[in-house]
Amino acid sequence: MDHHYHHLTPPPSPMENTAAGTSSKPPTTASTPNSRLASGAPSSRHSATPSHASATTSAPTPASRTVYSDRFIPSRTGSNLALFDLAPSPSPSHDAAPSGPASSSGSAPATSPYCALLRAALFGPDTPDRVASSATACSSSSSAGASAVGTPATGNIFRFKAEVPRNAKRALFSGEDEEDALFPGIFTTRGAGPRKIPRSPYKVLDAPALQDDFYLNLVDWSSHNVLAVGLGNCVYLWNACSSKVTKLCDLGVDDNVCSVGWAQRGTHLAVGTNQGKVQIWDATRCKRIRTMESHRMRVGALAWSSSLLSSGSRDKSILHHDIRAQEDYVSKLTGHKSEVCGLKWSYDNRQLASGGNDNRLFVWNPHSVQPVLKYTEHTAAVKAIAWSPHLHGLLASGGGTADRCIRFWNTTTNTHLSCVDTGSQVCNLVWSKNVNELVSTHGYSQNQIIVWRYPTMSKLATLTGHTYRVLYLAISPDGQTIVTGAGDETLRFWNVFPSPKSQSSDSLSCIGGTSFVRSYIR
Repeated sequence: MDHHYHHLTPPPSPMENTAAGTSSKPPTTASTPNSRLASGAPSSRHSATPSHASATTSAPTPASRTVYSDRFIPSRTGSNLALFDLAPSPSPSHDAAPSGPASSSGSAPATSPYCALLRAALFGPDTPDRVASSATACSSSSSAGASAVGTPATGNIFRFKAEVPRNAKRALFSGEDEEDALFPGIFTTRGAGPRKIPRSPYKVLDAPALQDDFYLNLVDWSSHNVLAVGLGNCVYLWNACSSKVTKLCDLGVDDNVCSVGWAQRGTHLAVGTNQGKVQIWDATRCKRIRTMESHRMRVGALAWSSSLLSSGSRDKSILHHDIRAQEDYVSKLTGHKSEVCGLKWSYDNRQLASGGNDNRLFVWNPHSVQPVLKYTEHTAAVKAIAWSPHLHGLLASGGGTADRCIRFWNTTTNTHLSCVDTGSQVCNLVWSKNVNELVSTHGYSQNQIIVWRYPTMSKLATLTGHTYRVLYLAISPDGQTIVTGAGDETLRFWNVFPSPKSQSSDSLSCIGGTSFVRSYIR
């Protein structure tokens, strides 16, 4: 891959089966088929004498008497195989000797597409050394009652110790979707094989003066595909489609940017400062709309809920600002005993989660001034907070250096679901919008980025490259790309998540998802 280094002209100012056992009851031979079977093509079970039958009846039961048996023999002659995109199989010949359950029940023969699909689901993809044995198992399963003990080991799924195919073992632990591993070729929706996550970023932006401070939140990605970055006392906007860099504001030498947060519609940007100010900017016009000065110390966390902006400060308080109201704030939340460094509204805007340097995780509702839920299991500062977009009330939180754990909570039932020790300080968390996965970024001591599958919390990829703590994280509006920032003064872009099923594959084209590019944010 060619490495292209592009330098934007900077402005003058710096910047994660068991085999089912069968019933031990021997099969019972019935004198007639179950009367509830679908009526269709005549059964071929009387046209020839099966060699394995322990008892047969040459004449059918009189019509005046209905006999029920404990065997249910399905007939697939009426099945609409077109629903499975399979070609309908020819009806079995009544002159030929029955070759298995397909013939004895009037269903598809062992070589039909149905048997091939069933064989693939049970044994994995066909390989030359397994095709014959698995086909034999499919065609001879009607004799299982007579040979349940001492059955040959070739492809029999009813053995006491079922052997999982090697390729299935490998798929289950290599990051492939469980559906693709257990049922290859059936549930694969994004191509064959496991999803490959690139281990290196496709783009790097140099971000001079990006602070190495755990308690700040200096990167956010808008719904209009614009990245906001706080560098020193300035805020810069980087357009992901055009790669154009715009300087939004300069706070002056007496102040610094401590947090940035885009409104949900992506045109207004909130900026929290070291002096405790909260500014609202119109990004389309690069114009400041208003300034609110109700905090007494730095504002390191911001979260939007429609027209309501919540800000968390080092003064231990959380303020709700309604940008439609004249007052600086409409509500004040108290409960934390130290700096508020994590703040996230749920997707339905009904719950606000806050984390603090007091190792506490609180959940608030829009009308409470005291937390409605309190979680004290973390043993370090809680900055990393993320609500699941897939399950209502599912909240993930991460602890700092002395904790290193990601914990999951059900805020609907007020229960602690699970805990995973990551081995490093947890700096950020974000859920994928397209699949049930999440990303965590870490600091001391490994500075890594981990992609997890939920709820198994198996690692899909571990990404490295930052030489400092990965303190900042944001996700693109299409849900496919993440950007990470660190004290090494770089922003790195990674392709980690698949595209939405209904979305075209070229959604990454405007942010250059195929080639490595390095440029300057300022």
